[in-house]
Amino acid sequence: MHENAASRNGKRAAPRPRSRRAFLQRVAQSAALMGLSRAGHSRGKIIKKSRAAAPVGYDQPLRPQFHFTARTGWINDPNGLVYVAGKYHLFFQFNPDRSNTASADKSWGHAISSDLVHWRQLPVALKPDRRGNIWSGSAVVDRHNTGGFQTGKEPAVVAFYTAAGGTSALSKGQPFTQCVAYSNNHAMSLTKYAKNPVIENITPGDRDPKVIWYEPTRHWIMALFLDGRQGFALLKSTNLKQWRKIQEIHFPQSRECPNFFPLRIHGRAREEKWIFTGANGKYLIGEFNGERFTPQAGPFAMDTGKNFYASQVFSDLPDNSGNAVQITWMANGHYPNMPFNQQLGFPCVLSLHDTPHGLRIFRFPVEEISRLRTATHTIRDKPLGGRSANSLLKFSGELLDVELTLAVGRAKRIDVTLGKHLVSYTPATGVITALGASGVAAAQHGVVTLRLLLDRTSLEIFGNQGEASMTSCLPPKSGPHHLRLQARGAGARIISLAVHTLKSAWVA
Repeated sequence: MHENAASRNGKRAAPRPRSRRAFLQRVAQSAALMGLSRAGHSRGKIIKKSRAAAPVGYDQPLRPQFHFTARTGWINDPNGLVYVAGKYHLFFQFNPDRSNTASADKSWGHAISSDLVHWRQLPVALKPDRRGNIWSGSAVVDRHNTGGFQTGKEPAVVAFYTAAGGTSALSKGQPFTQCVAYSNNHAMSLTKYAKNPVIENITPGDRDPKVIWYEPTRHWIMALFLDGRQGFALLKSTNLKQWRKIQEIHFPQSRECPNFFPLRIHGRAREEKWIFTGANGKYLIGEFNGERFTPQAGPFAMDTGKNFYASQVFSDLPDNSGNAVQITWMANGHYPNMPFNQQLGFPCVLSLHDTPHGLRIFRFPVEEISRLRTATHTIRDKPLGGRSANSLLKFSGELLDVELTLAVGRAKRIDVTLGKHLVSYTPATGVITALGASGVAAAQHGVVTLRLLLDRTSLEIFGNQGEASMTSCLPPKSGPHHLRLQARGAGARIISLAVHTLKSAWVA
């Protein structure tokens, strides 16, 4: 966690802060300008204010309705994503204060879901201690009890986190170290390992351990961020407690929050590649033999929106699809005068596909979003022209899932407008532009598909079933957005359009 997610639309990005602390400070300053920091801070110190005793609900006008937010307080990175006993567990960077400063306490918040859509927040799972604030990490199910943490019949869940020494008064003078916590109740609570840390400090600021089981040689692999000069490292263990560094990975295009996981190539049942990602969504594709990762292609951008950062994939999913499920932090969103601060992206499936340009990751919303649909409005086989387009579909909504398949014809540009927000597609180049960002989804045999997920404070765009992915926050606004379609040029046609209105995912 975290430096600034750089612009990925070809424009020059703002200078990147050199540390996570600098990045969070920048976000906090931005939040303060938007009126978020009533709880406030003065010269880097949190000013504590009393809170009303009445519980806070999920019905504020700027509360996302199908994206995860904490009931109250600040969140950033998703941590410890793991599937256990029929539940998806989402741990996350959490500060009960909705403002954020570099000196703010960081804990692991916790929420669970049975379907990746409806989340229930639980008590804080890990709190700061004398070793430091609880920064980002991961979790796994130790099915073979390699760590010896299991006490009953069910396997233990083992979580890895960075103890960020020196980021709090209690941890003054302590270095960054990697620590373990474990659970024998299906990850409903975590207990810190008495003999922490399991990895002493390697470089100043090393952090964000991501652990995965490597079945061919039956050992564990950890991806760890070292620093901006050395990049990342892979470490190896047989017992989750003693670790040996086996490789350093120079990846100057990205920092922080590594993910390392296999993806099966779509349409090839027995062929897979290994994926290495950093916090900004840049990824490498390569081979892994249990000792060394060999990059073969990349870096590529997994998402080209304005607010994609610090994503993580779930561990121990039950399906055998060869895909992964990912959640990201939508960094730098603005939520004036709300009891919460920041949101996570909607869960997406990652799959690896052959394209004319080589292997690429496709990113697409999980199908469980259909559980929120309340009504569907459809259009089929209609011409799309400049004059008639706006009258084809007179519809507005606040929470929408839009599925659009277009024959582009000779159109020079096709526009989808949601209120004041314009999504444009240029058939000649395949470029999608929206909210100051762009992605590419070339028309195939004259046809392109677009998928739009609209929540109160975010718009996620997917082209050609995930070939393009753009995750962006919206400027603060409450109320419905009117949907319009228009083509500039002749011959464009709506093959199919389905506009699904959605209900809130919050139940209490």
